[in-house]
Amino acid sequence: MVLLTCFLACASAQQQQDKHRKHDAKKEVETLEEKWRTAQLAGDIVTMDRMLADDFIGVSMSGQVNTKAQQLDRIRSHRLMLTRIDLDDMKVKLVDSVAIVTCQAEVEGTSEGMPVKGKYRYTRIYQKLPSGEWKITSFEATHIRPSRSKEHRETPASSSRTSIQEPRFG
Repeated sequence: MVLLTCFLACASAQQQQDKHRKHDAKKEVETLEEKWRTAQLAGDIVTMDRMLADDFIGVSMSGQVNTKAQQLDRIRSHRLMLTRIDLDDMKVKLVDSVAIVTCQAEVEGTSEGMPVKGKYRYTRIYQKLPSGEWKITSFEATHIRPSRSKEHRETPASSSRTSIQEPRFG
């Protein structure tokens, strides 16, 4: 009985340590998200270079696929210039040595010479290296289109009118 009590006490202590470790890792990734936001607004190539994994693959808000070198070049050449990034509804999910971040961002700036303004939902994936350092391995952003108001939705009575419909994917 004493042995069982000791085992259960050790198991409970281990669970508490794991819970604290997971909480600390989530806070660390949230801090990295703010560091990335700040670097992107400042055009801080040095910080961004350190944060991106060498095998980084990103899908931009326009659907363009970029490697680490391409992403850094977009910032360096001012083809992507963001002047506002407000983050909201951030969630961090940990799976072993991987952190999956989902977040909503209110963004303003320019991309490839075109104005960018609106809400985006993104996923950023970090991998924790054996050294303990986190690296961004993947990123994808999707534009959140404003919902159409009821008066603009097509009803059976209005179906005879010509309407333009956006393409739907997925």
